[in-house]
Amino acid sequence: MTVDRVESFRSSILQHGPENDRVYLMKLQQDDVVGVLEYINELVDQHNYSKVFAKIPATSKDPFLEAGYCVEAQVPGFYQGEIDGLFLASYPQAERQQDPDSERVVKVLNAARRKSGSLAPVHLPEGAANQCRLADPDDCTAMADLYQRVFSSYPFPIHDPVYLAETMADNVTYAGIWKGEELIALASAEVDKAASHAEMTDFATAPACRGEGLAHLLLAKLETLMAQARVQTCYTIARATSFGMNITFAKSGYRYGGTLVQNTQISGGLESMNVWYKPVE
Repeated sequence: MTVDRVESFRSSILQHGPENDRVYLMKLQQDDVVGVLEYINELVDQHNYSKVFAKIPATSKDPFLEAGYCVEAQVPGFYQGEIDGLFLASYPQAERQQDPDSERVVKVLNAARRKSGSLAPVHLPEGAANQCRLADPDDCTAMADLYQRVFSSYPFPIHDPVYLAETMADNVTYAGIWKGEELIALASAEVDKAASHAEMTDFATAPACRGEGLAHLLLAKLETLMAQARVQTCYTIARATSFGMNITFAKSGYRYGGTLVQNTQISGGLESMNVWYKPVE
């Protein structure tokens, strides 16, 4: 399986490759703005990428907007609880900006908004051996197996136990739900300590266990840990055609920040993604 590469440009971090057919500016250092824009253009020209996706502080927006980028989503206080975060896009190939699933995206968003803040208590499946806990390195093989069952492909190599162990040792917290000895649901919080935000991501539930509210349990557990770590903002980038995930975040008090059009390759196709965010109390 081809995996898009993550690389540094001076003090900034980018991901690019054919899997998502894009350049993703994951982290921007203010002093790199002019140089990184030039480098992105070089990558687009060299590889003929159809989209550029950039996650930046609002204080750095002007050179990007002057270069033709548009704002697809915004999160207040995304950096240190003080500076807004912007999710920008540029489309070197205009057809990528047209989403063939746009009608379903609207239906999902409307359904999620109707459920906003309506979360009812959710409990673990019955059974004394069932538990919701943090994952540890010994769980990485089971984690990779679950991700393989749920996602035939993914923008990051979560099917690889070694990758999961490396991220676990770095800046990613994984929480899982076990039914006896079987891992049945999993999610993660990817923490950016310097920016004081965390991405709630990589949600996966075994097909036979869907509809039991397990994602709500995992999200609540991760949010508690983020509050203890003094993270100021939690956010997610959820598949825009997924009623379940968008409703999960809306019910849990997250606010809609915008839609990233045809942004991410998941399970073999490009999908639009919705940004949801929540200040940590």
